[in-house]
Amino acid sequence: MSYILNIETSGTRCSVCISHNEEIMAFREIDDGYTHAENLHLFIDDVLNLANVQSHQISAVAVSKGPGSYTGLRIGVSAAKGLAYSLNIPLIGIDTLHIIALSAKAKNPSLAFYCPMIDARRMEVYTAVYDNDLKLKMPVEPLIMNETSILKFADYSNMAFFGDGMPKGQALLSTLKGHSFINDIQASAIVMPMISFKKFRAKQFENHAYFEPFYLKDFMILHKKSRIQPA
Repeated sequence: MSYILNIETSGTRCSVCISHNEEIMAFREIDDGYTHAENLHLFIDDVLNLANVQSHQISAVAVSKGPGSYTGLRIGVSAAKGLAYSLNIPLIGIDTLHIIALSAKAKNPSLAFYCPMIDARRMEVYTAVYDNDLKLKMPVEPLIMNETSILKFADYSNMAFFGDGMPKGQALLSTLKGHSFINDIQASAIVMPMISFKKFRAKQFENHAYFEPFYLKDFMILHKKSRIQPA
């Protein structure tokens, strides 16, 4: 009997579920800005209590590993690593774009290709392309959307764009033929058991000590200039 705790904090949602194999036993989620620090551990306690599962019964912890919000990913991955290490159980990392693509497929299962987009500020998105089996067809990358860069999607037919980064480029992407859009798709722990249980059975685990979020781009810290000028 495999109980897997699934954690998703890559965006504005704080989302947690406990699953038995692929079946969801309890689920908590809020989308109220970046409130992960306040809610994540409360949600973990809640889903365990609702499912009547003790912490020592958890078989593995799965976490959305990015790309996404630096702060959100750091909070989610830190919590997952801490739990997995303290309980001496496997840690499972799941690509955030894969989670979003699975959410879109659940809403529209008949597409040939799925293109999730995560907002990366200005006209940039983190994106990839998956086929109907959710096999990666275009690698994960940061993309500044313009008339030239979006042409890489022209080779795909019957594909949908979605995710919180999609609206900023929708006007540009609408110029491509044979594509559609799916609204209101974000990463959520509610679909993670379909991926985490497969990874658990295949023993695709992360190293507790060395696993880090997949930020995709370096974390830039801007320092204010000193008001005291050198002599």
